[in-house]
Amino acid sequence: MATGHFAFASNTNRFLACEPLADQPFAIAGVPYDGVVTNRPGARFGPQAIRAASLMLCDGIHPVFDVSPAAHLGDALDMRLPNASPLPEVRRAIEAQAAALMAKHHCVFLGGDHSVTLSLLRAAKARHGEALACVHFDAHCDTWSDHFGEPSGHGTWTFEALQEGLISPAHTVQIGIRSSGERAAREYVADQGGQIFTARALRGLDGAGLQPVIDAIRSRIGQRPCYLTLDIDVLDPAFAPGTGTPEPGGLTSSQVLTLIEELADLNWVGMDCVEVAPAYDHAELTSNAAATFVWTYLSGVVAKRQSEGA
Repeated sequence: MATGHFAFASNTNRFLACEPLADQPFAIAGVPYDGVVTNRPGARFGPQAIRAASLMLCDGIHPVFDVSPAAHLGDALDMRLPNASPLPEVRRAIEAQAAALMAKHHCVFLGGDHSVTLSLLRAAKARHGEALACVHFDAHCDTWSDHFGEPSGHGTWTFEALQEGLISPAHTVQIGIRSSGERAAREYVADQGGQIFTARALRGLDGAGLQPVIDAIRSRIGQRPCYLTLDIDVLDPAFAPGTGTPEPGGLTSSQVLTLIEELADLNWVGMDCVEVAPAYDHAELTSNAAATFVWTYLSGVVAKRQSEGA
């Protein structure tokens, strides 16, 4: 690294201070939309906060995977979206831009509220030609059939993705669910044939204690093309206060890192990290966690490709 190349002295806000997107195999793109949140707004500012936090990680290699993804990564900056338009129009704009990026790159998207994931899955399903496996970290099930009287929102995307055949029910796993809600919504993924690991079931488990969970996820998903969607509110508010709908009793950052690290051998085809709302953050705890999760995901996928000679 160059002398004096510190995060606080950086002249860039690209993720990991990587180069602008060109022909790199991996791409980062922001999806700055939070038009259908149900509690505190502000996730449209999440992409820039996550990028800023990532600058602290650009000075070395990942301690588990022994690689840095920075040289393999380009930053496409943020999507241009019609934020004042109705949700269907916004979703079409997201899907079109995501499809163009996915045609050339393995993509990670920075939200934005969780409604953006439906568009990303539509683009990914079209790209891969089959219903995807999905690993979904969240405090909330996001399986409501309507959004407080509206047809769609950030709490309906999982229901819609299953209804549209974007993700395979048997290959869908939810992790960290704990919010209030009707049983039909809370158990919807399990009722469709998927698997739910509630936050309560994971209390006190980390390291070797998470191995049965890791084994169960690997066994269920196999090598089916798999999409990772990570709502930062999966974390307990002690680790991620900067989010729109914080729910006490969540996972630790260590638990989430363990799961991402140990599941790096899945056939990942993309990721998003959503619901970072920096206005409610303290000491950049939330954006630092989000940046570290994205960095870890990218490092794992890069390491896997290198081990396979790709």
